[in-house]
Amino acid sequence: MKAPTLAHRFEYVLFSAVMVVVRRLPERAALQLGTFVGWFAGSVLRTRRSVVRENLERAFPTETARWRERVAAAMYRHFGREGAALLRMGSIAQVSARIETEGVEFLRRPIEQGHGVVVLAGHLGNWEVAAAAIVANGFPLDVVVKRQKNPLFDAYVRKTRETLGMRLAYKEEAPRLIFRALRDRHVVALVADQNAAAAGTFVEFFGTPAATARGPAVFAARSGADVVMLLSRRLPGAVSRYSVRFLPIRFEPSEDAVENEARLLRAYHAMLEEAIRAAPEQYFWLHRRWKTRPEGEEPLTVPQVSRRPRTSAGSA
Repeated sequence: MKAPTLAHRFEYVLFSAVMVVVRRLPERAALQLGTFVGWFAGSVLRTRRSVVRENLERAFPTETARWRERVAAAMYRHFGREGAALLRMGSIAQVSARIETEGVEFLRRPIEQGHGVVVLAGHLGNWEVAAAAIVANGFPLDVVVKRQKNPLFDAYVRKTRETLGMRLAYKEEAPRLIFRALRDRHVVALVADQNAAAAGTFVEFFGTPAATARGPAVFAARSGADVVMLLSRRLPGAVSRYSVRFLPIRFEPSEDAVENEARLLRAYHAMLEEAIRAAPEQYFWLHRRWKTRPEGEEPLTVPQVSRRPRTSAGSA
């Protein structure tokens, strides 16, 4: 890892100062501060506002511009608040006290039968809390992560996740460690809803093909692990509470390995899309999910048609 630059150190000093304030404030005040920071990022700094607008127009072309603006504003506030909430959660006991968990049997059953489990999550609700919920329910957890650009912040994130009982694998070392973890009957958590710049497959997401990494499906197929969906949603209220659900990802298997991978990823995206439609303000619209296009296709423009996007990501 590269040595931190002066800019990295300055960024981390600011982050550390915010963290101290958030941890010393009463919970409601800390969450209000986080909400304000989110509002400031979206309304004043306008951080990636054009990306958010284009994503929402693509996902919800039949909704009004005012509706999409409300969702965008609520999303910035949501992630500001969730950032503050995460800074205050330093132990599994704190996580356990704030989650309502359903479907744990879909993890327990295969592990008792001698298999590992691949858990697929999305950037919805609070995925860090959702991952910690796996540990809180007594399962060994390995998480595949990407290195942060700021090495000081990367070290902080790593330490925080390890304190919560997660074992981390950076993407460059992930394949070897994932297969070992699954052989050891661990749960391996992955997110599969980010743009795959290369070597991905295209899966429909909100009616538009999205480049998707094949890795999660490959790991599941080659290891024989069960595949489970992980969905999280912040519950209404002035304090942080979350619904965390584990659901089997069901699809008709194919004898063709590549088609089998595609069916799994289609089923995953269909389930994620349904959950997003129920709480669109809790999804991370700041990412350019549809950036990579199929070969020969022109870059996407914001849709002008007034049609209802398909609710399924394709037949499974």
